[in-house]
Amino acid sequence: MPEFTGHCHCKQTEWVVELPNKEAILCHCDTCKVLSGSAYTLNAIVPRENFKLTKGNLKAYTYAGDSGKSVNCYYCPNCTSHPYHHQETMGPDTIVVRTSLLDQGNQFTPGAEIYGKVRMPWEKEVAKTFETLPPQ
Repeated sequence: MPEFTGHCHCKQTEWVVELPNKEAILCHCDTCKVLSGSAYTLNAIVPRENFKLTKGNLKAYTYAGDSGKSVNCYYCPNCTSHPYHHQETMGPDTIVVRTSLLDQGNQFTPGAEIYGKVRMPWEKEVAKTFETLPPQ
C-alpha cells in the first residue's frame, strides 16, 4: 500500500500514512467548516495502524459528533493543524486522516461527498454525495 507523508502548518509534527488510493472524501459538515475555515475538508478513512507520527506530539480534545458519540480530534499543540480524528461510531480501529495536510494532497481526487445536506448552495457536486454518512 502506498505511503504518504504529511506535516502540520508549523512543521513541528510530521507523519506517514498508508492509503489504498489517492481519493479524498469531501466532508461538508458544520464541524469541518468550523475547523477548516472553509466549505469542506478532504479526508481518507483508514485503519488506525496505517498512521504513524514520525515527529513531535499531538494533543487531543473530544466533542459529541452528529451520532451523539465522541469524536477525538488530534492536533499540533503549536499551530493547531488537525492531522486526524477518531469517531467512536466508526469503532476503535478506524481514523479519519486529513488528506489536504499530506505533502501529496494536491494529487488526490474526490471519491465521495458526505453531509451533502449542508453543502454550501454555490458548491457543485463533484462525486457521489450522501446526505449524511454512507450506509455501513
